[in-house]
Amino acid sequence: MRIAYLSLDPGIPIFGSKGASVHVQEVVREFLALGHEVSVFTTRKGKEVPADLADLPVREYKIGTKDAAERELAQQQITAAMVADIAEWGADFVYERYSLFSTVLADTTLPGILEVNAPLIDEQKTHRVLVNEDQAFTALTRQAQAASAVVCVSDPVRDWVLTHVPAAQAHTVPNGVSINRIQPSPEATGTPVVTFVGTLKPWHGVSDLIEAAACAQHDWLLRIVGDGPERVSLETQAAKLGVQVDFRGAVVPENMPAEIAGSALGVAPYPAASNSSEHYFSPLKVYEYLAAGLPVVATDIGQIPELIDGAGLLVPGSDPAALAAAIDRLVADPSIRARLGATARTLAVQKHSWGSVVARIFDLAQVPACG
Repeated sequence: MRIAYLSLDPGIPIFGSKGASVHVQEVVREFLALGHEVSVFTTRKGKEVPADLADLPVREYKIGTKDAAERELAQQQITAAMVADIAEWGADFVYERYSLFSTVLADTTLPGILEVNAPLIDEQKTHRVLVNEDQAFTALTRQAQAASAVVCVSDPVRDWVLTHVPAAQAHTVPNGVSINRIQPSPEATGTPVVTFVGTLKPWHGVSDLIEAAACAQHDWLLRIVGDGPERVSLETQAAKLGVQVDFRGAVVPENMPAEIAGSALGVAPYPAASNSSEHYFSPLKVYEYLAAGLPVVATDIGQIPELIDGAGLLVPGSDPAALAAAIDRLVADPSIRARLGATARTLAVQKHSWGSVVARIFDLAQVPACG
């Protein structure tokens, strides 16, 4: 089957270090492994091309403006060009990552899947600028109604879709992880390493993690893999508190296993949310910790309790003292870390591989998985 993979979101490079980029690459890998022919159509290709995807056909439709209204119009104009190019290529099936103004899936009239990773209209209104809200909702409605299946990364995202498009065939399909790319490795000798992976933004709770390190009762080293707008303030905070932090910066996906290697545990210290719908993410970092065989210390929020399922410890959000105590508990007892780490790897293999995720998506769309 010829699958056209579509992403019109200019904030997501197909070949980049963002979690969204990892998501795109892993889904495409599964399509290829199943014997499908894949071509990617996107507004942003990116430059960090992994070796195994070097020959992947990628057609780029660049958006050259940062003005909100102009960007919205550009996405709508690109839609028409993309529809024509997909038809010329001879696609049999469309897999589209939901973006604000695209109607490509609906306009191709081909069978396809709409993947929804966040309530983008709400995000855009809250964190950025949304000029044409009515057009954004019209695009969402057309896309969701046209899709053979709408796959949503969490229940809150599915609920958001169904609130606005009640007729959508919407299902919850959480993210996954490459159990081949990321595998367990021995802990580094010496002081245990506590690792955080993710973009350095307020909603990831890294400030609480640094504060937890400052009040820890046991010795552990904090490793932060990722970059973002909070890095300078986090470095300043660590210096003021006298906390030694190994800031690794942004890492391309193919190097992530090496960055996680040697860790004693992984941490996901999300802040407390004012209501349950705020945490609509399906956190890739936690899946990666599981695949690496790491016990997890994470905030008791959203999908996380079900996800770690006996492979770690849960703590209240925005509570550095509780976070420090949970990390201290695992740091102090290697036997508990070993037991929880083994459970983590088993969960990743049995429940969360990208292979199983993609198989479920094809099943929901009622199309054959193999090419």
